[in-house]
Amino acid sequence: MKKLDDQDIRALREALPAWRFDAQRGGTITREFRFADFAQAFGFMAQVALAAERLNHHPEWSNVYDRVTVTLTTHDAGGLSTNDLELARCIEQAFAPFQARA
Repeated sequence: MKKLDDQDIRALREALPAWRFDAQRGGTITREFRFADFAQAFGFMAQVALAAERLNHHPEWSNVYDRVTVTLTTHDAGGLSTNDLELARCIEQAFAPFQARA
């Protein structure tokens, strides 16, 4: 795991434009995902949970009916790290089939 520097964060923001960057807590990225219903939202969360376990890097998230909000940061690094980038890519991949249905 490598903490991202300013250049890495600029590249991250370009690679993941749907994610909102916040400098608080050393750097976080957040994205809200919308689904057709609660079952789809929960299914998405289950897929992400499996990826997070595999990567041993877990999101901060919440679910309200058809919405899932995900925030990523690496507490041990004091901000964004390569772990966040990898998990964000997995999350985007998990969301792609739901996005195609919209």
